[in-house]
Amino acid sequence: MADKIKLSLALILLLAAIVAFYLLGEYPLLYRVLGLLVAGGIAAAIALLTEPGRHAREFLRGSMMEVRKVVWPTRKETAQTTLIVIIMVIVIGIFLWLLDMFLLWAVRLLTGQGV
Repeated sequence: MADKIKLSLALILLLAAIVAFYLLGEYPLLYRVLGLLVAGGIAAAIALLTEPGRHAREFLRGSMMEVRKVVWPTRKETAQTTLIVIIMVIVIGIFLWLLDMFLLWAVRLLTGQGV
């Protein structure tokens, strides 16, 4: 029950900040953006104090650990893979163009429009 209240409070705070951003249009944009960012930060902090917020923090922590385990390709491997992809796109493009030309020829032959 307390989590629902905290999440509701965070949502109300965020919505109030958005409404205030537009209603206080006579103030400089910098102040309105800063106010929106502060209110959004406070709303996020309140939301992170709930059980779903705890799960989100654990998920982010686990995700960061997994990103550290990733073996990123070297510059040479990336360049080679990119070159292979470009070559394959060209080869498949030529193949599809030839197939299209053949099918056009076959349809013209079958419909009697001549070649």
